[in-house]
Amino acid sequence: MTCLECNKELGYLDHKNSMEVYGVELCARHKTRIDRLIKSNNTPLAAIRLYYALKEVGVYPMLEWWDGKKSIDIAISRVKLNIEIDTEYQMLTHEQAMNNLEETMHSFQNGFTTVRIPQVVIKHYLRETVQSILGIIEGLKVNIKVI
Repeated sequence: MTCLECNKELGYLDHKNSMEVYGVELCARHKTRIDRLIKSNNTPLAAIRLYYALKEVGVYPMLEWWDGKKSIDIAISRVKLNIEIDTEYQMLTHEQAMNNLEETMHSFQNGFTTVRIPQVVIKHYLRETVQSILGIIEGLKVNIKVI
């Protein structure tokens, strides 16, 4: 049991606390950092889980990346991929759909591809979601010059 950020050996309480809250192994210092990030950005729990699952397979994502207009849940800058976690998928109004479209247009104009993933998919199909994102990354590598 080691912290996924710093590889520090975890004690029972640190392991138990981070696993109960986030489902990932974090030391007290990094758990506090994630607590603050969630509080300041309203980061969905599914984004935290997906972020660490992507790190585990060798992707270098950024959590709560600022794109110049808003904070992106997860960004993979090497292939210009933005991942947004939809938390209120069932209650999508036409205004929210239009805002989503405009945000996607903004990122696309800056050369980024935006993918929206419902949190329920991450909750129940995390491994499959990671594999799908890896496929998207491979497709983007083929179609754009990797930075």
